[in-house]
Amino acid sequence: MQLVEMRIEDYAGIMKLMTRTSGIVLRVADSRENVEKFLLRNPGLSFVAWEGETMVGCAMCGHDGRRGYLHHVAVEPTFRGQGIAHQLITRCLDRLESEGILKTHIDVLTTNGVANNYWVKRGWQRRTDIHRYSYNRSSDANA
Repeated sequence: MQLVEMRIEDYAGIMKLMTRTSGIVLRVADSRENVEKFLLRNPGLSFVAWEGETMVGCAMCGHDGRRGYLHHVAVEPTFRGQGIAHQLITRCLDRLESEGILKTHIDVLTTNGVANNYWVKRGWQRRTDIHRYSYNRSSDANA
């Protein structure tokens, strides 16, 4: 298995992987154009995992100068349990740390039991002290 920095050329494979991953919701914000903007704003922070010619995992990562954020961490179901997600996340966190970012967040749907269990088992703390609010200036609820 090989980990490499995510490139916009990986977009089709990333979308294919994410659409096959239960619990991941894709939105207008996940368009090719928006993902390219994200990668340009956060160079060297997102990664994909390859097994030969097959993309088997991905993790999008960025920061706002204070906190890191993981988005769309996914591993092909038949490749789970091999430490691929751990390697992807570690690479992201190492790169964030090299930029002085020591605290990172990820949003997980409350209904995604597999992902919620994964993060708790790896020492991530579920927040109970805050609520996240979103405001959508678009008429498209899927923005």
